[in-house]
Amino acid sequence: MDVLTLARLQFGVTTVYHFFFVPLTIGLAILVAMMQTFHVATGNEKFKRMTQFWGKLLLINFAMGVVTGIVQEFQFGMNWSEYSRFVGDIFGAPLAIEALLAFFIESTFLGLWIFGEEKLSKKVHLATIWLVAISSNLSAFWILVANSFMQNPVGYHIAASGRAEMTDFFALITNPNVWLQWPHVALGGLTTAGFFIAGVSAYRLLRSRKTSVEVRETFRMSMRLGLAAATVAVLGTMIFGDLQGQRMADTQPMKLASAEGLWNAESPAGLSMFQIGDEDARTSIINIRIPSLLSLLTFHTPGGQVLGLNDVQHLYEQQYGPGDYTPPAIWLTYWSFRAMVGSGMLMFLIGLVGLWLGRGKKVIARKWFLMALVGAIVLPYLANSTGWILTEMGRQPWIVQGLMRIDQALSPNVGVVDLLITLIGFTLVYGALAVADVYLLQKYARSGMSDGGNADAIAMANAAGKPDGLYLSGK
Repeated sequence: MDVLTLARLQFGVTTVYHFFFVPLTIGLAILVAMMQTFHVATGNEKFKRMTQFWGKLLLINFAMGVVTGIVQEFQFGMNWSEYSRFVGDIFGAPLAIEALLAFFIESTFLGLWIFGEEKLSKKVHLATIWLVAISSNLSAFWILVANSFMQNPVGYHIAASGRAEMTDFFALITNPNVWLQWPHVALGGLTTAGFFIAGVSAYRLLRSRKTSVEVRETFRMSMRLGLAAATVAVLGTMIFGDLQGQRMADTQPMKLASAEGLWNAESPAGLSMFQIGDEDARTSIINIRIPSLLSLLTFHTPGGQVLGLNDVQHLYEQQYGPGDYTPPAIWLTYWSFRAMVGSGMLMFLIGLVGLWLGRGKKVIARKWFLMALVGAIVLPYLANSTGWILTEMGRQPWIVQGLMRIDQALSPNVGVVDLLITLIGFTLVYGALAVADVYLLQKYARSGMSDGGNADAIAMANAAGKPDGLYLSGK
């Protein structure tokens, strides 16, 4: 492998692994805050037990997130120094705000929430977890401001030094891409947390022979809350995903063509359901499609024209000069898109079935559905990961759309051996962390709900050191 491939692979491995934790943090903080709000408002002890139980799992996720997130920052200086030199004046501003504002609010008030249960009034203690939830989402916002500049550069000029410099900070934070991407990510986080809560609750109900009626009822309440939140959130995620697809046709037509494996312009364009293609010959061998559906989804009219890979290649050659502007792995963007959409639709279907089975005051006791909920925990993780793969792979060969190619962003003094050593090292360390994370999550998920305070949470916080700073950099 060459340096470029290894650098891309290293960043991809660390980014996707880190993003396993981020959506759960974003969504679970909100749902834990809601549980505590219900307890303060009603005095119902079931909501207190829910808050303490899911709060433990939130803390584990925070701790794992910060360990994997720090590596993201280092790679900009290690492997992508030319990128940092070119766009650092712009990319660094939202990163700095995220670290100095959102992260410090998040970490400070998480500590107050953990250690202040017996020392703060109920309302003040409740305010601390809401500040954690809000700052987690604000952290994601600032990272997505940085990422959206990579997708759709605004508010800049190219200086005499050849570097991109910010001219309009307001344009940066009002980038249209941000206001579609951020809600999509935030709702995806709520979906992840909802299915996580519903799946773990279903697991506990399947193994609840020796637990009290009170605890079983508490897990049923958790499952209902998780299902309701996940179903609403996944619907919102799909709506913002549809809006992103429409914008993609205007600002990143190569990404849209790659996601569909569409070689030549079509009007109307059919939606590909299954395709086996020949990337070298730039043609499809097998392509099962629904006529006109892609045009309908992209333009909300069945007759809209969607440009193909060959058409966008010619367009970019006229705009940017000779070169290959097609993404390096079209098959990956094609199947990532289908995995993301398929997972989303399946989650929405499961959510609707769950709400139907639990309508009114009915108890969701169908064993087959509880088992399905346990399995459905993986679906949001699959959708989140493949969604980011599509977002980042589909933009390439650009690292900043229309301004800088990814091969121009590499550090000039990094070699194959350096990258191989660090790639293998990161993979082994992350593999060990994955084992630790699964062990801790299943351990505390199996331990059941405690009637005590936050003693377990305090012990875990002392062991973890500090919470997740939501370092989403580079996605």
